[in-house]
Amino acid sequence: MRHRRRVPQLGRPADQRKALLRSLATQLIRHGQITTTKTRAKAVRSEVERMITLAKDGSLTARRQALGYLLDKNLVHALFAEASDRYGDRNGGYTRITRTKRRRGDNSEMAIIELV
Repeated sequence: MRHRRRVPQLGRPADQRKALLRSLATQLIRHGQITTTKTRAKAVRSEVERMITLAKDGSLTARRQALGYLLDKNLVHALFAEASDRYGDRNGGYTRITRTKRRRGDNSEMAIIELV
């Protein structure tokens, strides 16, 4: 039973799931929006919002935590440079999930997740 377990397992072992979420979060921050399944979008939303919150903090500890999670060092520096300007007045809610058409091959629910 998975009572009160909030993180979706995404049908993968823990190491593959963490690697998937890291790569999705990196690509979302790099490109501004990505198209993925609805379940993956909901799972990556919390990770991206945590990274933006770290970037708003701007401390050395927060920078090191972000460098340990995201896959691109230059992307982390760019995120920390622009996060306080872009999201300074927001208290969360940095992403938007928009549902789109179902995928043709397996009819899974697709969504676009983007930075606000």
